[in-house]
Amino acid sequence: MGKATGFLEFPRQNEGYEAPEKRVRHYKEFVLALDDQAAKLQGARCMDCGIPFCNNGCPVNNIIPDFNDLVYRQDWKSAIEVLHSTNNFPEFTGRICPAPCEAACTLGINDEPVGIKSIEHAIIDKAWEEGWVEPQVPAHKTGKTVAVVGSGPAGMAAAQQLARVGHDVTLFEKNDRIGGLLRYGIPDFKLEKTLIDRRMAQMQAEGVTFRTGVLVGSDNMPAGIVNDAREVVSAQSLLDQFDAVLLTGGSEVPRDLPVPGRELKGVHYALEFLIPQNKEVAGDGKNPIRADGKHVIVIGGGDTGSDCVGTSNRHGAASVTQFELLPQPPESENKPLVWPYWPIKLRTSSSHEEGCERDWSVATKALTGENGKVTGLTAVRVEWKDGRMQEVAGSEFTLKADLVLLAMGFTNPVGSVLEAFGVDRDARQNAKAATEGEQAYATNVPKVFAAGDIRRGQSLVVWAIREGRQAARTVDAYLMGHSELPR
Repeated sequence: MGKATGFLEFPRQNEGYEAPEKRVRHYKEFVLALDDQAAKLQGARCMDCGIPFCNNGCPVNNIIPDFNDLVYRQDWKSAIEVLHSTNNFPEFTGRICPAPCEAACTLGINDEPVGIKSIEHAIIDKAWEEGWVEPQVPAHKTGKTVAVVGSGPAGMAAAQQLARVGHDVTLFEKNDRIGGLLRYGIPDFKLEKTLIDRRMAQMQAEGVTFRTGVLVGSDNMPAGIVNDAREVVSAQSLLDQFDAVLLTGGSEVPRDLPVPGRELKGVHYALEFLIPQNKEVAGDGKNPIRADGKHVIVIGGGDTGSDCVGTSNRHGAASVTQFELLPQPPESENKPLVWPYWPIKLRTSSSHEEGCERDWSVATKALTGENGKVTGLTAVRVEWKDGRMQEVAGSEFTLKADLVLLAMGFTNPVGSVLEAFGVDRDARQNAKAATEGEQAYATNVPKVFAAGDIRRGQSLVVWAIREGRQAARTVDAYLMGHSELPR
């Protein structure tokens, strides 16, 4: 490494944030990225550890020690080349990935880990500023056609990889803009959508065709799923028109809360609140669900719940309370026990810092209302013993609630898409496909492949990018007999 003793000399420096009282007034990004010097010192902390566990901790296997060293040497152009060799969209992961690479950092055993995510963020932003991110147009066309269904990070990554080796790729999306949950699930204050737009421009120059507002399969959508489709295309038509079909849709079916009062007005799935808000920020209408002056309760303690908290604060909610069914995690992990794996510990997001009451081991019993509108929530405290939940006697309590947002995760992809193609499903109702061997990501249906959340279930953006890249290699090999695309 460029600075063999850097980890002894320099402390971890985290990215800064705009003050909460300022950032809740807008929907722009508010992270204060590291400048060149700070990124250099952070790169200097990367140890010559022998076995870089961070590489395997990262789902796309970023070559982290190499780009850390290059940033330390201020060779930014080489750093982006190394980063792009494994990750199509580091501007996405550098902003919204929870950084499992840092949990696996060797330095993290007895010190603060290297700020890998902040370095990645700095590299890609520098690359865009300097004009180093350019279309990689294939020298020759193969004459092969591929339909990619679903334009989230898995679909975008797969489409870009396949286009770069000369295939004619069409990316289908049922909603009115490309990006999947990157576009409509993640608030702009975490990921501004201009980042997606400039990648789309690059992909179009590389030969990718985008078709939005097109639903593949049937229009039989479960409750809670936004569908802007103006056109329905049958599975058979894609099989007839394309040499290969890759399914990369999301795990979109939200987990419901079957309690008395669920039918009351003011009770919504999280994405019914978040997606219209993203559209409003983009200038596409108004969000019909408002938190202004309301007592908001968010049920679910994950990232989606956090996004509901941040959006409610920006609306000007009177109060925001977030419940989690599981017990409160410890303040810090037991590193000797869990390293280099992802630890369970208390995590406080920037949205929580803006204003939120959090409570754990809470189960909702009922929602109450007046004149058909929700006005309150009845909950009970629970205990977990031997992996089983039981209510604590006499612990029931009630809270005022004008808006209840259900952010309890997603159960499975939309079944109608898989049914239309005749794709086998696993026990969790995801597309059934292996991830190893020559038939990786291939389904039971000839020339139909599946990757991302539609195959693995609800997961991280970085896992979607990995599966999209790997599936692209399999599809390329299927079409050409071999593939030079990286896994």
